[in-house]
Amino acid sequence: MATQSPFSLLEEFLQKLSSSFQPPDWAVEETQRRVVLLLNHVLMQEPEAMARLLRQKGRTVMVTWRSVRLQLVVTPAGLLDLAGPQASSDLTLTVTEESAVALVQAALKGDKPTVRIEGDVQLAAEVNWLVDHVRWDLEEDLSRIIGDVPAHAAAEAFRRVAQALRGFVSGTKS
Repeated sequence: MATQSPFSLLEEFLQKLSSSFQPPDWAVEETQRRVVLLLNHVLMQEPEAMARLLRQKGRTVMVTWRSVRLQLVVTPAGLLDLAGPQASSDLTLTVTEESAVALVQAALKGDKPTVRIEGDVQLAAEVNWLVDHVRWDLEEDLSRIIGDVPAHAAAEAFRRVAQALRGFVSGTKS
């Protein structure tokens, strides 16, 4: 008797869910606004990132994956905002991997997803620099809320869980 992988079962469930469930427009917009707030929070912790974006002010980047679209415009402050519905994109980044499970597995391994790039080369280079160099210091943010020691303990626990998941995905022991 053949058994299915838990990953294939999860993938099948996600495919069915995404084909039958479409969130309302207001929920999509609110989620996008929260993503922009998080991105700007991370960017504000890295002055070089803001300086690089400032050189691209007014330019738009469209990120797509399956039916998900996020169109961002660079503000005069060197941050990001949602682009208007009629804005044309200077750069389009399309994640080519269709499987959400495969994307998560690749992320756990530390791999970037395969992306098709169309548009402005200089803007693409700046976005690539941001992806390579800007990291969210979650431990620092958490320490502002719960203190240094508990934040360090929580971050260490998260790192151990992530390492175990990486080992599980790659099939090796940690």
